[in-house]
Amino acid sequence: MRASGPDKGHFVNINLLIQLLIILEETSNPQAVVTELEQVIQECGFEYYGLRRHLPPNPAQQNPEQQNPELWAAALAGRWPPQWPQIYTAKKYVLIDPMVRYLAHAQRPFRWRESLAAFRTDAQKRRMEQMMVDAFGHGLEDGYIFPIHGRNGILGNLSLAGKPIDLSPVEIALFEAVARKSFWRLLELKDEAQALETVLPADTPLTRREMEILHYLAEGMTSMEISKMLKISNHTVDWYMNGLQNKLKAKNRQQAVALAFRHRLIS
Repeated sequence: MRASGPDKGHFVNINLLIQLLIILEETSNPQAVVTELEQVIQECGFEYYGLRRHLPPNPAQQNPEQQNPELWAAALAGRWPPQWPQIYTAKKYVLIDPMVRYLAHAQRPFRWRESLAAFRTDAQKRRMEQMMVDAFGHGLEDGYIFPIHGRNGILGNLSLAGKPIDLSPVEIALFEAVARKSFWRLLELKDEAQALETVLPADTPLTRREMEILHYLAEGMTSMEISKMLKISNHTVDWYMNGLQNKLKAKNRQQAVALAFRHRLIS
């Protein structure tokens, strides 16, 4: 029986996403990947999107005012409302963004409102809600985020945003596959994929918590900001940082971050 109404729309999207997975395998340059990806995203009803690589700021820039939030600095492709990236940066929303915080632990795709609900008792809840109000005012009413994982943890993500759209489980699974395929295809065409596939050095085993703190440290966060993010005490954060310095044979935190970049513990 032929589908009609909403079911027909889902059926069309499924076909588009399957075709995109095939096309991406045959693309021969980065711009072609972006063009094909953007076209299908728009045809599926999303006005805005971002394909991002989780690339911490330059460790030499320890002043947060000199650093762009990782959401915008690591963009591989994307289209956002005019002025929204500047507002996001100026108000330092990256420090409290519920999607960014939820993404640090997410193992599956999630909807924006799921991340906000996860922090309903958080001390920064009001700022999170204000960020969502600002986003709504710029046309970012709702969205989905698809994490991209690798051997060393999360490597990037695909964000879809605009008017509220209810994706079916099949569409979510296909968008997750599209996120991975687009991400790796772009890096392959730019000769950057191999660096992300590097395994952690055997002589520098870091725990999951140490990796989390190392990433936040590379983003320029202070012990107090990290403790709030992870809901642990400042003393515990400092204890982990001392352990990191010992493992990396670093004289201070700045050198620990620099060594982590050099050994590709973070990228």
